[in-house]
Amino acid sequence: MMAVIKTYILLGLLVGLIYAICLLLHVPPIFAILMALIPNLFAYFFSDKIVLMSYGARILEEDELPWLHDMVRRVARKAGIPKPKVALVPIATPNAFATGRGPGNAVVAVTEGILNILTPEELEGVIGHEIGHIVNRDILIATIVATLAGAITYIAEWFMWFGWMFRGEEEESNPLEFIASILLIILAPIAATLIQLAISRQREFLADETGAKLTHPLWLASALEKLEKGVQAIPLDRGNPATAHLFIVNPFKGEFIAKLFSTHPPTEERIRRLLELAKKLH
Repeated sequence: MMAVIKTYILLGLLVGLIYAICLLLHVPPIFAILMALIPNLFAYFFSDKIVLMSYGARILEEDELPWLHDMVRRVARKAGIPKPKVALVPIATPNAFATGRGPGNAVVAVTEGILNILTPEELEGVIGHEIGHIVNRDILIATIVATLAGAITYIAEWFMWFGWMFRGEEEESNPLEFIASILLIILAPIAATLIQLAISRQREFLADETGAKLTHPLWLASALEKLEKGVQAIPLDRGNPATAHLFIVNPFKGEFIAKLFSTHPPTEERIRRLLELAKKLH
C-alpha cells in the first residue's frame, strides 16, 4: 500500500515539475506532453514484441515445458487474470521479466539461466513477482511516467535552442529570472529522471509484495538472493540498458551504475521486506 501512495506522490511531483517549468518559461504544457506522448504510445503498443525480439525470446507452445505453463497458469488463476504466454530467453544470465500492455496480452519470459539455479518454489516466487507487474498495470504506469519525464526534457531542449528568441524586454531587464530559467532547464530533466527511477523502484517493491501474496514471501526472498549472486557471476553482456527495469533484478552489473540511478531497489532491502511480510502472513 505504501508503494502505491509513494507512486502517486512521485507522479504528482512530475506533474508539478512540468507546470513549474512551463510557468517560468511561458511554454504551454500540452504541446510538450503531446510530443512526448507519440513515441511512448508507440512503445506502449509495440515494446513487448521489440523486447522479446531483441533478446531472442521464443514463445513456448503448451507442450514445451508443460510444468512451467502449469506454474504460470496456477499463479495467474490466483491473481484472477488470464494465463499469460510463456517465453524462453536463450541467455545464461539468470533473470525473468514480464511484458505486454495488460492481462489480456501479457507475456512472462524466463531465461535459460534462471531455470538452472532456482528450485521450483523459488521460480514460482519469481513468476508471482512478474504476474504482480501485470496485475498492477506497470507497463501502463511506466508509459505515463516516461511521457511526463519526456515532456520535461522536450521543454528544456526547446528553451535551450529557441527560448532566447521569445524573451521580452521585462525578462531581459531581470537577469535573476533568466538565471533561474537556465538553472531550471539544466536541473529539471535530472530531477525528472530521478523521479522516474524512484517510481520504478516503488513498482518493484509493489510487485514483490503482490507476488509474495500470490505465492510465498520466503520463496521470492530466496530467489532474489540467488539471482543477485547469479547476475554478479554472469552479467548480461548484450542488450539495451534501457530495458533493465523490465527484469526482476538488474542484469547489467558494473561499478559505474550508481545506486541513485538504479531502476531497482537494493536486493537486500527487498529481501528484508519480504521476510517481514512472511512474519505478518504466517
